[in-house]
Amino acid sequence: MTGEPPGLDARLVVEREAFRLDVRLRVAPGEVLALLGPNGAGKTTALRALAGLTPLTGGGLRLDGVPLEEPERRWRVAPEHRPVGVIFQDYLLFPHLSALDNVAFGPRCQGVPKAQARARAAELLARMGLSDRAGAKPRRLSGGQAQRVALARALATGPRLLLLDEPLAALDARARLDVRAELRRHLAAFEAVAVLVTHDPLDAMVLADRLVVIEQGTVVQEGTPAEIARRPRTDYIARLVGLNLYQGRAEGHLVTVGPELALTTTEKLTGPAFVAFPPSAVTLHRERPDSSARNAWRAVITGMESHGDQIRVALTGEPGGLPLAADLTTVAVAELGLESGAQVWATVKAAQTHAYPA
Repeated sequence: MTGEPPGLDARLVVEREAFRLDVRLRVAPGEVLALLGPNGAGKTTALRALAGLTPLTGGGLRLDGVPLEEPERRWRVAPEHRPVGVIFQDYLLFPHLSALDNVAFGPRCQGVPKAQARARAAELLARMGLSDRAGAKPRRLSGGQAQRVALARALATGPRLLLLDEPLAALDARARLDVRAELRRHLAAFEAVAVLVTHDPLDAMVLADRLVVIEQGTVVQEGTPAEIARRPRTDYIARLVGLNLYQGRAEGHLVTVGPELALTTTEKLTGPAFVAFPPSAVTLHRERPDSSARNAWRAVITGMESHGDQIRVALTGEPGGLPLAADLTTVAVAELGLESGAQVWATVKAAQTHAYPA
């Protein structure tokens, strides 16, 4: 024993000509961490660094107190010798092997006798509800079945770190719902560290205990799904969780977010602050409304698209050009005669806003 706490303790620094990743991760055994971020943020680079597929140029990586990589000491454990299991986006099952032999492959590479490796594989497939598919080749498996075989294969070597790269991206919408629930159950039973990369906020919210949001190679926010959803700190996160977000300066119940726009909130703050509210809180009017809403400003419609059973209306506020999203029923859009380029008034009640320190 090293005397250090178990789990993952990493500072991942990867420098390239036009990009620098610098991310600190601490994950306890039994915890599922999701890395979220826009394309190009560095999520996949971080995952590859954890797997040992991309060498670190700085920082370090320890798992259960054991150093796996320390660039300053020129110490680096080869990927195949790390206690790490990886589930790739396309699963990468061996097409010529049965499900059973795909799962047994890892233990066999570790020197486990064939009969013992196949017994371990059969046990894992049974846990996944796939005993009847043990002899099937990957081409005979559904997307959900292939995903479970890939998970069983990753677990077969007894990893202390499980990495999942967009684990549900290869599934169609119907399969995702069931497989997501199954994967959550299996991850909840995993006793070591699990880290998943995803661009899908629903996958992250359902599967992860904690989220780390990366933008341009650095961590911009981390916390539980509920904390992230309630208090987004960047435009990307606000869009991810479906909120309008503005940053400004608070004086009491008023937050100034633009040259000529201040929003009234129920919270009382002083200093830099965020204001967030859902698109469903926005009401649109053709003329300046005579209502109890404390927040009202002019806006121009820049686009409309279906969003579930409603219409998501994109607007630019006037003055200041602040972006805004509003969710309206099809009937409301028709009654107001809304179209791209139309000028409207937007209102939001103070009680429907949420202000918090920036």
